Formats: sequence, C-alpha cells, structure tokens
Amino acid sequence: MKSSNTRLLYLFISPWLIGFFIFVAGPMLASLYFSFTEFSGFGSPEWVGLKNYVTLFTDDPLFWKSLWTTFFYTIFSVPLGLIAGYLLAVLLNSKVKYMPLFRTIFYLPSIVPAVASSLLFILIFQPQYGIANAILEFFGLPTSKWLYSEMMAKPTLIIMSLWGVGGGMIIYLAGLQDIPQSLYEAAELDGAGPLQKFFKITIPMTSNVIFFNLIMGIIGSFQIFTQAYIVSDGKGGPNNATLFYVLYLYQNAFQYFKMGYASALAWILFIITVVFTFLVFRYIGRMVYYEVDD
Repeated sequence: MKSSNTRLLYLFISPWLIGFFIFVAGPMLASLYFSFTEFSGFGSPEWVGLKNYVTLFTDDPLFWKSLWTTFFYTIFSVPLGLIAGYLLAVLLNSKVKYMPLFRTIFYLPSIVPAVASSLLFILIFQPQYGIANAILEFFGLPTSKWLYSEMMAKPTLIIMSLWGVGGGMIIYLAGLQDIPQSLYEAAELDGAGPLQKFFKITIPMTSNVIFFNLIMGIIGSFQIFTQAYIVSDGKGGPNNATLFYVLYLYQNAFQYFKMGYASALAWILFIITVVFTFLVFRYIGRMVYYEVDD
C-alpha cells in the first residue's frame, strides 16, 4: 500500500517535475556551463575558463555601476515598501463602513501590469507637463527633471516602487486579522495605550509576515528590470543612472549577444541573492515569532 501511494504521488507531481527539470534545472546548468565560455547564442561556445568572471571584477566598470545602483534601490525601496504596506494594512484593518471597497482600491495598483504603470509614471514625472512638477509649482517648490536627471532618476524609481505596496498589504492584513483579540483586551486591562499595544502586540504577532515580505522584497528588488527598461528605453537612463543589474545582464545577452558573459552575470546575481537571503535568515529570522499550536 505504501509503495502504491508513493507511485501515485510521483504520478501526480510528474508534470511539475518534468517542467522543473526541462525549464528550470536544465537552463540553470546550461547557463553555468556557458558562463565559462564565449558564446553569442549562435554557433558553438568556446571554453575560456574563468575569463568572464575575471573581467567582471577587474575590467568592467559597468558591472560595479549596475551593482551599486541595484543595492541603492534595495536599501531604500525595500524598507519603504515594508513600512508603507504595513501602515496601510493597519489602517485597512479598522472596522468602518465600506472597508472592503477601500481594500480593493488600494490593492488594485499592485495587479496593474508593470509596463502600463511605468508608462503612466513617465507621464506623471515628465518635466514639462507632468503632474508631479505641476504639484510642486502649485506649492511654490522647485521642480525636478525626475527620470531625466542623473541625481533624481533612482529616487524616482524608488517612489514608483511604492505603487505596488498593495500586494504586501494583503499579506499584512491577513496576519493582522489572525491576532487574537484577547491579547488586546488583556493589555487594556493592564493599562496599555494604543502605541504600547502596537509595538508590544501587533508588530511581534505579525513578525512572521513582515519577515516573509522582507525576503520577497529583497529578492524582487535584486531582479528589478521592467520599470528600468521602460523609463530608460533599455539604455540605463542618464549616465547609466538607472542601469540596474538585470538590465545590464539583458543588454549583454540580447543587445551585445554575449551570452557567456551574461550567464556569468546571472550566476553572480544568484550568489548575491543567496548570500543576502542567508544573512537575513541568520540575523533577522531569529527575531521572528511563530505561533505553535498545542
């Protein structure tokens, strides 16, 4: 019976296993091999050993530029997204009239296609007739070139990233609604105020969903591509100000046809992502509270 159930199990998961080995594991192993070759995507790859990796670290300033741009984006966009999504979820966890409608309104932007939202923000941040500068002028504040300025291009993309906090908001909202109300009632009996309840009950009891969104946010920020490609027409913005790592990888693979070099870039990104994820689990994961059922 046990053997029969095992065969049945593998039968049901076989479509996923086949897809994984053909479309995930296979291409990953192929890219690992290509990273040690000179390969244009056509013809046969030529083995060059560690040449691609040596060039990356010693003779490619755009590699370091794209890496710094991606780190800068991650350092600011991930915490801002976590805070904005969490505070929005706390507000939408209130019991007021039409709350389902408000939740839907704040969630909808997160499911708008990235291309459409990027085109929208190009219009919003257009220096001559965009609404962003119009608002600044209305309040008598200095205007900006936004995406067309080397200094403001990255902060503008960080602002754009807040458009999609609705996805994390939904996860936070589920965690907030799972907090036992008895904890708040006990805290009130002990004289705890709103801030004490928020920092002593709400945040600790939802630390698991905060941690999940942190991990997903870090991984997603390292892979930012669509917004940077659309707003810069695939060129990386003024003086490569928005040349994110994956955009640079794309340029090498599909514009310069350096598939071997792009594969090396991809594996460096994979290692960086694994290292950062490990560090977050190692030093932040221990602070997460998980409820254990008796």
